[in-house]
Amino acid sequence: MTLALLLALAPIALLIALGAWLNHSRFLADSFWAQAERLGYYVLLPALFLHGLATASLDNVPVKGMALVLVLSTCAVTVALVASRALLKGSDAAFTSVFQGGIRFNNYVGVSIVAGLFGAQGIALAAVANAAIVPTVNILCVLVFARYGTGAKMTAGKVARQLALNPLVLACFGGIALQVLGLGLPVVIEPVLKALGQASLPLGLLCVGAALELGAVRSWVRPVAYSSLAKFVIMPLVTVGACHVFGLDGKAAIAAVLFQALPTASSSYIMARQLGGDAPLMAGIVASQTLLAAVTLPLAAIVLIPWI
Repeated sequence: MTLALLLALAPIALLIALGAWLNHSRFLADSFWAQAERLGYYVLLPALFLHGLATASLDNVPVKGMALVLVLSTCAVTVALVASRALLKGSDAAFTSVFQGGIRFNNYVGVSIVAGLFGAQGIALAAVANAAIVPTVNILCVLVFARYGTGAKMTAGKVARQLALNPLVLACFGGIALQVLGLGLPVVIEPVLKALGQASLPLGLLCVGAALELGAVRSWVRPVAYSSLAKFVIMPLVTVGACHVFGLDGKAAIAAVLFQALPTASSSYIMARQLGGDAPLMAGIVASQTLLAAVTLPLAAIVLIPWI
């Protein structure tokens, strides 16, 4: 299991490093990165979520129990993070990055790990995890950006409009609707969305690497530690507790705990850039958590799984 975890993390770290080199060497114009981020947020990531949720096979998966565990554990950690906002010294924009680092997860790593561990059933378990967590975290993040982002503070009506028009939220609910109704995707559209979604992962990680400001590494220590404590310790522990409360066990419980112990997603950086967060700090949290996960994920597997 440890080898599978490390193999899933290695290409992510290498893509972040490549993005940092491309930006440092000026191989690409500075204007490229902003356009790449916009493309990822409005086109590639929505395609990834819509395709993944609409085409997932959910046979023999405890969908309800797994969804309850994942959604409630995510909401519990959200409440804890917001309630402890005063403990984190820094700007509101910095808090949005800490918050995303505490609740978001890297789809690519999660799917790679559970598919490697459980084969075809692992892909189905990953699909349920995505269906439960992706819309949940995107809604929660939009609400946090509405309150703490650097843009103008939003009224309830504007927050509702932001949620209704957010491309990631729309893609999540669109994919879930197609899945529930059994409609799937049109034969011509499915491969297009699949290709666009596959492009979102490497491009997003390259953008994360390009945004890294290594000169500011000292200022990362507190927010990285805070978000990583939430992500790698509190979230998995709460998830184990929720598994016991809702009677989730076996492979579904293992997949749920592993998904909640994943490093934060590259899409966190793109969301921070688009919605008024601290994007350089977010890039630092993404890179730091990816490296930390090489230690924390195997530890989570060794320490927590026997308790499920």
